[in-house]
Amino acid sequence: MSVARSDDPQTLFAAACDADRGALARLLSFVERGGAEAREIARLASPRVGRAYVVGITGAPGAGKSTLTSAMIGVLRARGARVGVLAIDPSSPYTGGAILGDRVRMQDHAHDGGVYIRSMATRGHLGGLALATSEAIRVLDATGHDFVLVETVGVGQVEVEVAGEADTTVVVVNPGWGDAVQANKAGLLEIADVFAINKADRDGVEGTRRDLQAMLELTEFAAGEWVPTINATVGTTGEGVGALVDAVLAHRAAAEASGDIARRREVRRSEELREIVERQLEARAREVCSGDEWRSLEKQVRAGSLDPWSAADRMLRGISA
Repeated sequence: MSVARSDDPQTLFAAACDADRGALARLLSFVERGGAEAREIARLASPRVGRAYVVGITGAPGAGKSTLTSAMIGVLRARGARVGVLAIDPSSPYTGGAILGDRVRMQDHAHDGGVYIRSMATRGHLGGLALATSEAIRVLDATGHDFVLVETVGVGQVEVEVAGEADTTVVVVNPGWGDAVQANKAGLLEIADVFAINKADRDGVEGTRRDLQAMLELTEFAAGEWVPTINATVGTTGEGVGALVDAVLAHRAAAEASGDIARRREVRRSEELREIVERQLEARAREVCSGDEWRSLEKQVRAGSLDPWSAADRMLRGISA
């Protein structure tokens, strides 16, 4: 039997560390599925993490994130880096899986052994990130990727979850994107480490640059604190993409020197622990609270005849430390 068809996480993990792409694909499938295998994979991966640098790429739908991501892959590969990509797609309404549009747009790298691209379904998760994203990042890190690019769904004005998963967050906008007031409403300043004005072959680049610059000037930055840079790019031709990657690396150097990267990663691990505890607690609650009672309590809360705190107390009744 091929290693990639194995159900043993330890066998698969060892093969993935030796660059077996089939084994890596199966590991990530287990991670998305959750359960005992996913927990074992997390235990195997954890001692080997810390090398990969995570770059979040976010912005409104239609900003050209996938094309820009593909161009960034090309620059990083030309510099000798191994690259993992997680393209967070909307869930298919029919299968619950990822629609795979991002992987189609990145097909130029499909036969490059130094690039691994995975589409992951949000499965209705409104923040834009799949629930298994942090685990998938860990697996790509542990299996020898130098960079992990996480491209998110443009689900709304604020995609703050990507900032929680990334070491550097690139916010992609387009020329004519709007004035500084709209920029502040969009909440982009809070998560952007680097701005990319993509599709810069269109009119309006300088106006957008001025809007972003004005927004930054209204913000107080502490002495020595990183100020987001603004870069013009054309993802379809690669124009400006090398400079964009340089801006990401400059942020990396500054954040490592200041200790900000270490702090971000500590917060990320704490948040992941909190989420795991919440999931485990709910799973145990469902074990001790019968299905009929659980559904009845949910129905009463939806109807407004029972407050959620009382319902939660009854759901959690019987769980011991």
